[in-house]
Amino acid sequence: MDKKKSIATAPGYELLKLDNQLCFSLYVCSKEIIKKYKPLLDPYGLTYTGYIILLALWEEDDVNVKELGKRLYLDSGTLTPMLKKLEALGYIKRTRSVNDERNVYIELTQKGRELKKEAIHIPENLICTLDLEPEYSSGLLQGLHQMMKLLDSGNCPAD
Repeated sequence: MDKKKSIATAPGYELLKLDNQLCFSLYVCSKEIIKKYKPLLDPYGLTYTGYIILLALWEEDDVNVKELGKRLYLDSGTLTPMLKKLEALGYIKRTRSVNDERNVYIELTQKGRELKKEAIHIPENLICTLDLEPEYSSGLLQGLHQMMKLLDSGNCPAD
């Protein structure tokens, strides 16, 4: 019996196929979508991570680094260098709390607030490059939000 064939037909093997892995599909889609963002963000000197930081700040400005990291699911090792870069680009300002110097607050600069008006086309252009139907896109987003809630709740069987 050929070894390759016996492994491929073993009970449960279907579960181990790469194309049957939810995480792999999410990983590939995420990676490829981020690539599609690159030409849209390059004119502003932004990476995708820098962009989502600004998106969060456009929703709620003047937040501390810890809150921002929690909102974006980013650890301080990723967030801190990105904040330094955004500050160097003139989009944000970092300020230490007067009461507790361990707390650093992030605030949009005028340039950062003005960028919001320019960036309004970015999501629209991305959707056009993906050529997704609005209903499909909306349903997919709802499903992903539901998955995020499930993962955050700690009620996943894998925990």
